[in-house]
Amino acid sequence: MEKIQIKIGDVKIGAGAPVSVQSMTNTKTDDVEGTLRQINELKEAGCEIVRLAVLNKDCAQKIKDIKNKSLLPIVADIHFDYRLALECMNSGVDALRLNPGNIGGMEHVRKVVDMAKKTQTPIRIGVNAGSLERELQADKTLKLEEKMVKSAMSHIKMLEDCDFNLIKVSLKSSDVMTTIKAYRLINELIPYPLHVGVTEAGTLRGGLIKSSIGIGTLLAEGIGDTIRVSLTENPIEEVYAAWDILKALKMRQRGVNFVSCPTCGRTKIDLIGLAKKVEERFKNLDAPITIATMGCPVNGPNEARDADFGIAGAIGEGYIFKKGELIKKVPQEVLLDEFEKVIKEGLGELKFFK
Repeated sequence: MEKIQIKIGDVKIGAGAPVSVQSMTNTKTDDVEGTLRQINELKEAGCEIVRLAVLNKDCAQKIKDIKNKSLLPIVADIHFDYRLALECMNSGVDALRLNPGNIGGMEHVRKVVDMAKKTQTPIRIGVNAGSLERELQADKTLKLEEKMVKSAMSHIKMLEDCDFNLIKVSLKSSDVMTTIKAYRLINELIPYPLHVGVTEAGTLRGGLIKSSIGIGTLLAEGIGDTIRVSLTENPIEEVYAAWDILKALKMRQRGVNFVSCPTCGRTKIDLIGLAKKVEERFKNLDAPITIATMGCPVNGPNEARDADFGIAGAIGEGYIFKKGELIKKVPQEVLLDEFEKVIKEGLGELKFFK
């Protein structure tokens, strides 16, 4: 099946394009300045597409002001009221998140699709396990993932019946395995790009685990074209987590890939503290390199030999490595400063994200 590629702003999605990173603002959309401030913060963190909740006419009317100044492509998230979709497209929104089955019938769907065709505005059909149609919820013959796919296919058909194919699809559940199964099923049925995520994943710790397993499993199987990590946390953390997933799978890299060993009986230094200091100092370094922090000089060089730069601690001193080779031994109190000098010498200069 030949896959379809769409564009949200200048970001290509699907059919071989790099997996893109999304998030969603948690500001009031009618607060233009506050929303733009958060969009800027998300952009600096590495977000490539941002979604805004459009709850009412006031929000929809502010989209134009936000769009004119936004550094990121904007997706308007709309439920129930087709007029909000028309208003947002008039304001130049880059995409819609809208389920055609809940905006009041085919007459309204056609109005939205007619304008989406003129403006070339993609539509994401977003099915959530917790908000399925009543008849599907009552169906005892289907598994939950099958219900989700059936729901998505019915929404897709409504758009296809209007001769519209700028479609992106998501099938999210708070249950990791249900999410994985649903995406596997629909991936075999449609040519459209898939927006992948585990919805309502939870707070930072649990949400990271669920999202990493769910999103990571699907991406490793070649399923997924754009991702959002859903966390009950500052949206910036969603963006950091998404990039960490992509880096772990060696699909894309933004900034540094950090490696550090667990503590053990050979550790004679505050390895946890050292690793945190290394990550804090270089977390915004704009360089696609790997930095390793090791707790002792016994296994450090071999464990970190694939890293571009590394340090290993010992009592009162530290060892600095480059490509697995020992470069210098220095007193512990100057270890981080000397390590930064070695990295700077290796890269020529150090550029940091804002």
